Amino acid sequence: MNKPAKSLDWNQMRALLATVEAGSLSAAARQLGLTQPTLGRQVAALEAALGVTLFERAGRRLVLTEAGSELVAHMREMGAAAGRVALAAAGQSQSIEGLVRITASDIYAGFVLPPVLARLRDEAPGLAADVLASNSVNDLIRREADIAIRHVRPTEAGLVARRCPDTAARLYAAPAFVERHGLPADGAALAGVRMIGFSDRNADMIAELQARGAAVDAGNFPWRTNSGVVAWEWVRRGLGIGVMMETVGRVTPEVVPVWPQMPPIPVPVWLVTHRELHTSARIRLVFDRLCEALARG
Repeated sequence: MNKPAKSLDWNQMRALLATVEAGSLSAAARQLGLTQPTLGRQVAALEAALGVTLFERAGRRLVLTEAGSELVAHMREMGAAAGRVALAAAGQSQSIEGLVRITASDIYAGFVLPPVLARLRDEAPGLAADVLASNSVNDLIRREADIAIRHVRPTEAGLVARRCPDTAARLYAAPAFVERHGLPADGAALAGVRMIGFSDRNADMIAELQARGAAVDAGNFPWRTNSGVVAWEWVRRGLGIGVMMETVGRVTPEVVPVWPQMPPIPVPVWLVTHRELHTSARIRLVFDRLCEALARG
């Protein structure tokens, strides 16, 4: 290696770790809020500093070399240690002031969080919130967020998770869509009806609907998106029938229920935070208010 460890740039090592975990420079750049060329330069600079080749190209993919794999293992240990230092320092604060980072799906960020934030504004004026509206499972340990609302049980060690009451998803459509196509009265009437789907979860949604007697398949879903907010806007604009949580459907006057007799699709809800931060007053306050809001549905 060309440089002693003490002179290595941690930002470059973080760029390497993000690239390995995200699987590509473009995905890692989005995760870190950088441009792909900037991230590529950081990884190249780390290779030059270490004097080793970290990646080999396999078509459009980046594959770690043997030397790269060994170094990444050590860098992960460094990252975990840095995270523990940050958590220990943050956990010392008992002031109900400062920033709390929350990660939630875009639907929860847009429709569930506003009343919680309004209450916190009145209760703790010195509190600030940074909401990462993302449909991916973000890593609390790496400090992407202090609190996460998730729909799958977290598996990471060192986290505190509380199971909230499940919410339920149902079918909705805009009145304009119903005027043109009619209101399906049962699952059989959904055959061939245009619906709104999700890019990465459509097969699961189709399976849930079929299990409830809906005569749907992939052909029902000509419009798909990876954004819950976008999908809901498409439903509101009459592009098709969509699946949405009752908590959102109830506060959206521009839609009507479709096939109300359909057994609802359960949506599990988990609220997750750091074990070390559970004693931080500002984190605890936000965590408790979110628990209350999620319990009310």
